[in-house]
Amino acid sequence: ADGLLNLGHQVTLGTRDTSKKEVVEWTDKHGKEGDKESENASIGSFAEAASFGEDLIILCTSWTGTSSAIKMADPSNMTDKIVIDTTNPLDFSQGLPRMAVGVTDSAGEIIQRLLPGAKVVKAFNIVGNPHMIHPDFPSGPPTMFICGNDEQAKKMVTESILTPFGWETIDIGGIEGARLLEPLAMLWITHYFRTGTG
Repeated sequence: ADGLLNLGHQVTLGTRDTSKKEVVEWTDKHGKEGDKESENASIGSFAEAASFGEDLIILCTSWTGTSSAIKMADPSNMTDKIVIDTTNPLDFSQGLPRMAVGVTDSAGEIIQRLLPGAKVVKAFNIVGNPHMIHPDFPSGPPTMFICGNDEQAKKMVTESILTPFGWETIDIGGIEGARLLEPLAMLWITHYFRTGTG
């Protein structure tokens, strides 16, 4: 949300609980009277945020809450819109995370089925959130792999979001490519849980 605000986008953060500590802190950070950012930053329910997003919606939920969040947002609010899916289907029921979906299906494909009228683009799931905006790695500019069924949607996400955020982008094809990207995320997730560093 901060990165999008910095690019001049209007952002509505969707939440179940507007009094949640992180939401209140975000609102306070961007709510200074007369500040240009305060005009572009707001919070609301999932349905309000999905309705507000005229061109783009970013789905950033834990896997266990994804289906519920989509229902609360109302899939009709996302018809004909681009939905960036950042989710990873992680199962924490046995302690360390493992994949809840894989090989023959993916979170990206499930989300596309839950949102049949939306243009789902899988992106940002292969990196931890501290590195999503202006990533800086010793080996040079990183590559963001994306996939989705709509070519124009992927082009828009690349040109309007990923490139300004500092990413080189490689499109690996249709949404079924999420079957590759979601296990790829497990590399950094496993490393993080082993070392505490992302």
